[in-house]
Amino acid sequence: MTLLNSILLGIVQGLTEFLPVSSSGHLVLFSHFLGVEDAGITFEVLLHFGTILAVLVAFRRDIGQLLTTFFGLFRSGKSLSERYREQSDLRLLVYIIVATLPAVVIGVIFKDAIEAAFDHPRFVAWALIFTGLLLGLTRLSSGGKKELNFVNTLVMGLAQALAILPGISRSGSTISFGLFSGVRGEQAARFSFLLSIPAVLGATILKVGEMASAPVGSGRLGLMIIGAIVSFFTGWLAIEAMLRILRRGKLYWFAPYCLLVGILMLFVL
Repeated sequence: MTLLNSILLGIVQGLTEFLPVSSSGHLVLFSHFLGVEDAGITFEVLLHFGTILAVLVAFRRDIGQLLTTFFGLFRSGKSLSERYREQSDLRLLVYIIVATLPAVVIGVIFKDAIEAAFDHPRFVAWALIFTGLLLGLTRLSSGGKKELNFVNTLVMGLAQALAILPGISRSGSTISFGLFSGVRGEQAARFSFLLSIPAVLGATILKVGEMASAPVGSGRLGLMIIGAIVSFFTGWLAIEAMLRILRRGKLYWFAPYCLLVGILMLFVL
């Protein structure tokens, strides 16, 4: 692990976590070509922490509203069903919880198979091709005017579960299926990014326990922290860029890139 490798992987994680090109897929491929497959669980956790922090900062107002709504549930007053009908923030909180469940179930049941996929770069290449085709299909649907509801957010949650596989973009698949369900592009993106918080945070927490069995030296830890800082700033920039792109209905712009990278990887690998 060198300073350059740490910075490069931080950039890759920050950009690809939110741009629809698969962060897991790019980390597998870049680690393969940089020769740092042994970067370790600590570095992975720190990189993901950086991107989680980027979401928290970018959507601090939305998250503040959700937290206020959650703690407001413990106050006396109207019934939960009344609040659900009247408060859009409470409905959004419920949608996030429900849409997170498919990824949790799939992640637990198929944990070993999913982890094995990360060791096969050719699988990642085919998954990137799938992501490219999915993004290309959004050219036929720029979204609609539907508000978020139980059905379309659950569809986005199922898409997130599929994206546990390396090479399938989490943001790309969730936003694409949101568009297919008639949700406006920017609204689908905002829900996708908020949905990433419990998904990425949960996966990261599960791996924190493994860090104790793989301690790293202070010098190497310093390099990893630099990578995490880089992933935070690039992740924040990627979020802002994606919101602008979705306002213009141009998600399909990323389709040629994913297809090209996937096809090239099949030949190179």
